Amino acid sequence: MTHNTPLSPRPLRRLSDVTRRVLTAAQLRAQGVTAAETNEQCRPGGPWQQILPGVFLLHPGPPTSEERLHAVLSYAARSPFRETPAGVPAQPNADEHRPAPRYSDAVITGLAALTLHGFSSAPPLPSLDSIDVLVPRMRRLRTTGCARIVRTPAMPTPSFVTGLPVAPVPRALADAVGELSDAGTVRRLLTEAVRGGHTEPAAVVRELTQARLLSRPHVVDAVESLLAEGRAIAEDHLYRMVREYALPDPVWNVDLRLPGGPHLGGLDAYWPEQAVAVELDTRAPRAEDDALWSEYARKRETLERLGITVVHITPQKLRDSLEQQATVVRTALMASCDRDPAAYVVVLPR
Repeated sequence: MTHNTPLSPRPLRRLSDVTRRVLTAAQLRAQGVTAAETNEQCRPGGPWQQILPGVFLLHPGPPTSEERLHAVLSYAARSPFRETPAGVPAQPNADEHRPAPRYSDAVITGLAALTLHGFSSAPPLPSLDSIDVLVPRMRRLRTTGCARIVRTPAMPTPSFVTGLPVAPVPRALADAVGELSDAGTVRRLLTEAVRGGHTEPAAVVRELTQARLLSRPHVVDAVESLLAEGRAIAEDHLYRMVREYALPDPVWNVDLRLPGGPHLGGLDAYWPEQAVAVELDTRAPRAEDDALWSEYARKRETLERLGITVVHITPQKLRDSLEQQATVVRTALMASCDRDPAAYVVVLPR
């Protein structure tokens, strides 16, 4: 077999450009290329190279970032590039307009996933020595070459970026942070996750908790900044909701007290004439979450016994359905005339 020998008598035009250049041993066999022919093509100075065990790059130069991503997924996937149903051989004259190749049980995660999600604080793909890929815990694979295997008991539902399965941002962040010791890098990644609108703080903290990373001081410090950033963004959305949907101006960030009595709690917005309050739920899902939620619930029950309507809004609802949340608040304000007057309370700046 010479360097000019065609890959196969079967046409490859049904494969995308990158999948013509990155093929597994099984795919080569399906195209009529024997193991001996593959070895001949991959000899020193030959036109092909083995980039990972069982995965071949069909040109002699360095792989592109896209080729590395496909190679890692091809190595880790249980059934990479399944283009026909299981057990059905590919046909030479099969329809060329097939769906994009799929990778089974393999998902890009960590810094590579964050880069694919568009994080400016994540390093560019060519600078990464290895690419993290999630696989089920029972898979028998080892980290090798540019593929770093990350085992998990539960595979996340991937997002698809440029056709590649990529871990959702919270999971990718947790996997990246688990390998990082630089506090500044961790802080920048977590801050961009929220500031860039990629995810909510609660989802990130949940993944960091499951990964048992909140015992690391530099991660805890970054999480505190993350939560502060998330609250600031949620407050901005709340201000915008009132302004853009022409709600009456409330008093902002106040504490309520009974005259000469106990503190009733802080509120993010309050309409005294209608006795309607808005409270942002920016809790993080930590070990004390149940106790904190009980505190929220007790405060709400106390205020509602006094005739004050409390509208509970999460940052995600403000981000994803601002108009709907404005309607909820407007409805509460309009319904105030049908309720008994609320008890008199003292409103103080918080």
